[in-house]
Order: sequence, then C-alpha cells, then structure tokens
Amino acid sequence: MNSGPTTLENRLAIRTRPDGTNIGHMNWGKLLFMHWRVPVAALRPLVPERLTIDTHEGEAWVGIVPFTMWDVRPSYTPAIPGLSEMHELNVRTYVHYEGVPGVWFMSMDCNSLVAVRGARTFFHLPYYDAEMSLEEHGRTVEYSSRRTHGDAPPAEFRASYTYGEATGHAAPDSLDFFLTERYCLYSEHEGELYRLRIHHQKWPLRTATAVVHRSNLLEALGLPTPSGEPLLHYANAIEVDVWPLVRV
Repeated sequence: MNSGPTTLENRLAIRTRPDGTNIGHMNWGKLLFMHWRVPVAALRPLVPERLTIDTHEGEAWVGIVPFTMWDVRPSYTPAIPGLSEMHELNVRTYVHYEGVPGVWFMSMDCNSLVAVRGARTFFHLPYYDAEMSLEEHGRTVEYSSRRTHGDAPPAEFRASYTYGEATGHAAPDSLDFFLTERYCLYSEHEGELYRLRIHHQKWPLRTATAVVHRSNLLEALGLPTPSGEPLLHYANAIEVDVWPLVRV
C-alpha cells in the first residue's frame, strides 16, 4: 500500500482514549528514546507491504528504546509478585495504515519468560528472551541486555544514559512529537494485520546524553550500522492502559 503521508489531524486523533474497556495496565519508566535517520528502502523488507512507512519531512527513522516496566497487570486486578516487573528493549520504526499512525516493532527483548510467551502468542509481537539489568545512580541509568532466545539472531546492548532538564510536551508538528507520541502498534500473523491501541498522558520529555558501549541490535536485523549521534529523549515514568488487539 502506498497511501500518502498521514495528517496532523490523524496524529492528534489517535491520542484520544479508545472506546470500550482497557484490558491491561502498566507503568513505563527510565525510558530512553534513541533515534537515527534511516533510508526507507532499508526498512521496507522489514515492514509488511500493507503498511506505509511513516516519514517526517521525507525522512524515515529507526529507534532503539530501553526501559523498565512495573505494575504490569490485567485491568482491575492486583499485580502478581514476580510477574509484574520486567525490563524491555525494543527496535522500532513508524508506519501508518489508512492514515492511522503507529509503531512497527522489529524486535523486542524482555527478561520475563511469561511476558515473552504471552506477547508472541496473543499479540503476535517479535518478543525475545534476554538477560537484562538496569542500575540507577542519581540521574544516570546503566542498562544492559543480552538476547538468549534460542531461534533468534544474537543481539546485545549496553549503554549508560543520563537525563537532564525537562523540555515539556512535544509540539504536535515537531519531530519530537513524530518520534514519541505514538498510541498504537501494528502486528501481523498469518497474513492478517492487527492494531493494538494504548493510552497515556503526553510524554514528560527530558534532555539526555548517552554512551553506547555495545550494540548490534540494528545489525541483527540486517539494518546498516547508524552513522552519527542519535537524537535522544528521556522520560522518567508514565502510566499506560492497553486495549484488545483488533484485526484491521
């Protein structure tokens, strides 16, 4: 599908809280958005043809996003000790389907066996088992991940990132908004395309600096090693509600 770029109206509309009852709740935090420009042609083999690769001023982007999660649970039920906290590290790009913008995940590493099996089975997402750690020292986060999934390409990530001053909410027509304010994801299974909606408040973004000690996440997908420094955004914590997967 080669529909034109999604509109600002569509980007704002997807931020509204979906109808119906959410099925899950969680908190995301210590989250770093790392983004690089990437040629659309490099992404095209990794994204279903029915999805249009989303661009900002003609440029596509790929992101690496390390973060941690807590209070992960079904809606209106208490968290289960030992199953409600985990780390996640995803590689993502941006797409739209019939004008509805969202995220396409190319890999998602996680240190919860239950979460990996559940997300692969019920949401058709490319989750992989990994050994992961997060340590916080003041405003600095030390994050590491090593993929252990048996039938997946080996991948490692180790970085230190330090957050700075608050920058406020991203303006709707900005690159910051394009990269961070995303309220649905797409997945594919047996030729069918699915959309999953989420809802949260606007990202409370901060500046950040980072030192990447080791990363081959993009190379494991067949993407070129990025050149230049990434564009960085940090968010300390946000509450997220999740709705059921819907075929589109």
